[in-house]
Amino acid sequence: MSKYNEIRRVITLLSGQDSIVTIPKLYIEITGDLAESVLLNQIVFYSDKSKRDDGYFYKTYKDWTDETCLTDRQIRYSTKKLVDKGLIETKILKANGSPTVHYKLRFDNLVKWILTNCQNGILQNVGMDTDKLSESLTEITTENTTDNKKILSDEPDDIPFSKIIDYLNSQANTKFKASSKTTQVKIRARWNEGHRLYDFAHVIDVKVNEWLNDPKWSKYLRPETLFGTKFENYRNQKKVVGKHAASHQRAEDFRRENDLPF
Repeated sequence: MSKYNEIRRVITLLSGQDSIVTIPKLYIEITGDLAESVLLNQIVFYSDKSKRDDGYFYKTYKDWTDETCLTDRQIRYSTKKLVDKGLIETKILKANGSPTVHYKLRFDNLVKWILTNCQNGILQNVGMDTDKLSESLTEITTENTTDNKKILSDEPDDIPFSKIIDYLNSQANTKFKASSKTTQVKIRARWNEGHRLYDFAHVIDVKVNEWLNDPKWSKYLRPETLFGTKFENYRNQKKVVGKHAASHQRAEDFRRENDLPF
């Protein structure tokens, strides 16, 4: 093949709709993460193309990888972060006979994020008429102040203490109280570091799997240890599947009930 034809072939591969992923800069500013912004951009694109009445659409991890070049790990992590930010919802539903993650854009929340991030002199960049945008901004900031704060900050009331402790008790056969101030301090500290329900569930699963049947270590299946300063190390441990069948089934049920990635 001549050098000229080789260059033409390369240019062809680099051109066209299927070869380019365009990400609005605003999405990067909203998420603070390139992988998240790529996934958000694609979810926005597909949000009005669902055939379902509830607005959910499905994509396999392979589909996302083919479209965005993100890895499975990046997709799972970005999905979790977008859910935590209140920008999307996920649900396990059947697609072609198999359980598949379905996605849904929380459009109203995305608008609030955009308007909040556009208050500092960049209103023109969101592609709306300035007068109409100002009117929308006024409505949102006056009528939905509470909802907006919940989206943009981690208020203590948003921390699912009960879900975390109930899940620990179910997995470790313990009876800890979610109302314990000491427990709440530990959970809140990790929550403020950016960890969310999925992270707590992962740590519980990992350590239950490792310690539950060990007389020496089972006593450490407690909030003080699990949610303490070593939480990040536990969070980065890989989960071994199948060691405790009952625990594994409860873990799957918990993730389905709370729309968490597997």
